Amino acid sequence: MAINIGAALPDTKFMEMTDDGPQARTTADVFSGKKVVLFSVPGAFTPTCSAKHLPGYIEQADAILAKGVDDIVCTAVNDAFVMGAWGASQGSTDKVRLLADGNGDFVKALGLDFDASGFGMGQRGQRFAMIVENGIVTTLNVEAPGEFKVSAAEYILSQL
Repeated sequence: MAINIGAALPDTKFMEMTDDGPQARTTADVFSGKKVVLFSVPGAFTPTCSAKHLPGYIEQADAILAKGVDDIVCTAVNDAFVMGAWGASQGSTDKVRLLADGNGDFVKALGLDFDASGFGMGQRGQRFAMIVENGIVTTLNVEAPGEFKVSAAEYILSQL
């Protein structure tokens, strides 16, 4: 069952690429005491994710942050090295934090995982976006399979 508006995010860990290498981050580290826009992509370097999803949030970062958001976070079921390389290639530094959900623990706990084995990608996270205030989901937009509308930066900006 998928997480609902009003629910607390599950207590899981992410990995974030830093200048000192991969560093563990807990849900509390990322979301406690903050208003965060979080979006999930099925995979770094995949077509829609690289051409539209992450670039949209990079382009809209200033407008999103101006609405009282403390942080913009992107997650995917990829390792921290891949997420770091993707962020560097997209120019996300200081705009969007990229957090690796390498084993898919976060998206599984949210109930927003899916099996992409038919595409040779294994278990992945669905495409979604949410607004999280102090660890509580206040807005949740989950895309229908194959769509890219309600998780886009422009859409979440309209909800802030």
